[in-house]
Amino acid sequence: MTEPILLDEQLCFEVYQAHKAFNHFYAQALAPFHLTYAQYIVLLVLFQEEKISVKELGQHVGLDSGTLTPLLKRLEKDGWIKRERSQADERRLEIGLTTMAQRKKESIFEHVRGCVSVLELPEESYRRMMTDVAFLTNQIDHATEKLS
Repeated sequence: MTEPILLDEQLCFEVYQAHKAFNHFYAQALAPFHLTYAQYIVLLVLFQEEKISVKELGQHVGLDSGTLTPLLKRLEKDGWIKRERSQADERRLEIGLTTMAQRKKESIFEHVRGCVSVLELPEESYRRMMTDVAFLTNQIDHATEKLS
């Protein structure tokens, strides 16, 4: 007889629960800025890159254009980003920050840092979890390749 698969023994379920908890946590942390977590990670890339193509942005955040396009339209409507055709290549749509987004960058960072400090995670634990989750993601990617 095959052993039953128990929900509370599944790593995938723990990761799923953590994902849900992070979404709720960041929804509260980003509420003052009227941003979703997905919009926040897009802004994080733009705070680093300044100007980037939609394709490159999608690669950074792991979103396809079907998901990214409505998200970008909303950020543009709300005044966070500007979308422009590249002067060098009209086929390339570039995303950049507005003045408002640049002005609010430090405020967002301060607020999120303050919220994250509430988690009371020692730096060593935080770094170890980052490494472990990255390793897990890599293992899943390799396993997925083997299955297909």
